[in-house]
Amino acid sequence: YGNFIGNLRVYVRGGTGGMGYPRLGGEGGRGGDVWFVAQERTTLKSIKARYPQKRFVAGTGANSSVKALKGEKGKDCEVHVPLGISVLCDDGKEIGELNAAGERFLAARGGLGGSLVTNFLPCKGQRRIVHLDLKLIADVGLVGFPNAGKSSLLSKISHAKPEVANYAFTTVQPELGKIMYADYKQISVADLPGLIEGAHANKGMGHKFLKHVERTKQLLLVVDISGFQLSVKTRFRTAFETILLLTKELELYKEELLTKPALLAINKMDLPCAKDNLDELMKQLQTPQDFLHLLQEEMIPASTLEFKDIIPTSTYTGEGIEELKARIRKCIDDEAEQENEEYRKKKLLLLQTSE
Repeated sequence: YGNFIGNLRVYVRGGTGGMGYPRLGGEGGRGGDVWFVAQERTTLKSIKARYPQKRFVAGTGANSSVKALKGEKGKDCEVHVPLGISVLCDDGKEIGELNAAGERFLAARGGLGGSLVTNFLPCKGQRRIVHLDLKLIADVGLVGFPNAGKSSLLSKISHAKPEVANYAFTTVQPELGKIMYADYKQISVADLPGLIEGAHANKGMGHKFLKHVERTKQLLLVVDISGFQLSVKTRFRTAFETILLLTKELELYKEELLTKPALLAINKMDLPCAKDNLDELMKQLQTPQDFLHLLQEEMIPASTLEFKDIIPTSTYTGEGIEELKARIRKCIDDEAEQENEEYRKKKLLLLQTSE
């Protein structure tokens, strides 16, 4: 992603314990722990710049002495990390995640101090290599092939200023914007690097893109009404085929992504023939089964996405922009209401069973 860092490999080591005092049965202090603490306005890039060695070692526990039979615990090492971090072992297994500001994760435990049990000799702290894997947290994730107009749409609906140009792959790193509403409600939107066919198999930006989709509450598919062709060597895809291919890529990467609420923005409605293309697309979306023969069998998704709303837009004329903002808001509010309702039902059920 150019200057954007989405993954960082770091070494963590808990502090060694302090020496015990055999003559008086004194215990050495425990070694300090290494903690990852989620903090806003922190990036993996800033961690790398501040700690080029990428080594985090906690303090050693104090030795037991005549003055202090119980040695003091070593100093903890706290590393501030961005929100939306998954902590992985060197073998790729996820051992924790940090999603909200202030959340903490124990990365390496300090060693025990010397005592009667350890023959008064201290223990070394836990040491390991871990990967910090960033997945953006946003309310809405923009999904679409390159040049669908996602960056232009983000700049129209939010306060973000992404790079916009008339060639594919303008977005080489995730962009976050916020939609501001009249009642001061804010909804975060992530414009993610353009998918290409085969992204699930890590082609193009593949998994680097798709992992960010996992943390968004809902999807906003952005499709060019005139269709899409990546290069002269690849096939031209109509808007309908594009929707099916995007669905297939999401499904192959992680099927659960298709259970997220989804909206569809049909972009570039200012182009010639856009109205005719839109009529054709709406027919195809009403009975998608009748048009699946347009694609090769391996490219057809097992289940099609159910869109809560379909909104024709144009970033050039401003058509549909305000409506899109209103629909995004409604979709997010409905989802929050549903979650609250489920929470209330659970609480009620717990009360009834306890009685």
